[in-house]
Amino acid sequence: MTNGSARGERGQALSSFVVVAVIALLLIAGLVVDGGRKTAADRRAELTAAAAARSAADATAAQRQAGRRPDPGLAVAAANQVISAEPGIQGTVRLASDGTVNVTTSTSVDTVLLSLIGIARLQGNGSASAQLFD
Repeated sequence: MTNGSARGERGQALSSFVVVAVIALLLIAGLVVDGGRKTAADRRAELTAAAAARSAADATAAQRQAGRRPDPGLAVAAANQVISAEPGIQGTVRLASDGTVNVTTSTSVDTVLLSLIGIARLQGNGSASAQLFD
């Protein structure tokens, strides 16, 4: 009978190992899959911020080429229009005293596997700036 109980203990140990290994693999897969989704969200937020900053500079290009001081309101409005055209992106546009338009954006994505451990959403952030005047 001793031989049968030893096999049972080995089976239990093997079962415990398999459970721990499966959980570890799910967590690693979650980091890979959801980490990729976060990276994509960061990239999307960064690209939107860059497009908004470029739009602010482009909106005032004619004024700068004519030698006039650019209209900051026009630049901020152009940047905000780009941000609002992107679904799921939130952002702020600020004009610094040195003539720089600073754009920050953020978005979030739902997780696929990390929700199993209570992480339901991941945040992606981006920022960009453009110089309007000196």
